[in-house]
Amino acid sequence: MNNYLYKIDLFFNSLKRIFYYIYFRMQISHFKIVFFSCCLMIMISCRQKKDMIKTDSKATSNAFKDKLGLNNSDIKKSKLYSFINDWYGVPYKFGGCQKTGVDCSCFTSNLYESVYAKKIPRTSTDLFNACEKINIEKAKEGDFIFFKIKSSSVSHVGIYIENNQFVHASSSRGVVINSLTEDYYKKYFFSAGKLKK
Repeated sequence: MNNYLYKIDLFFNSLKRIFYYIYFRMQISHFKIVFFSCCLMIMISCRQKKDMIKTDSKATSNAFKDKLGLNNSDIKKSKLYSFINDWYGVPYKFGGCQKTGVDCSCFTSNLYESVYAKKIPRTSTDLFNACEKINIEKAKEGDFIFFKIKSSSVSHVGIYIENNQFVHASSSRGVVINSLTEDYYKKYFFSAGKLKK
């Protein structure tokens, strides 16, 4: 794990040095600055914390069922619950898009395409811009939940389930269900939204 975190730190430190070199050693046009800024925004989209900790491998579908009080029959009847059951406990991985590791925006994208047969933007910021804001009291199953976590722009996204609960890929615990009533998520909650028609 320490080796994993060391490699992540090394990568971002190298990236920082490259941008400093470009900025100070070359004459940069306004266009190039905007371009590099956009690249950085995409790279940090959905990065809630620098220390990306893998989920406990003991997270199972039983934990998901217990969380919502479901049985196997309930899960089989619902495309959404079946999808969550398959992915529950998958570890977080920045930029990841598979069951070996996934970030919040890709998990949301995979879920939406699989359950609702719709393609959505890949990053949480672009997805937010493709949505119309709705009051959280009016949120329904399948709506998006957006957060600004230690950021001035949208940096995290999840899918609303029911009773203030949402599913997402947490940087600390992987694919899990949390409640909007929890202090952490209350603090950083920004908006609910649904795709513009």
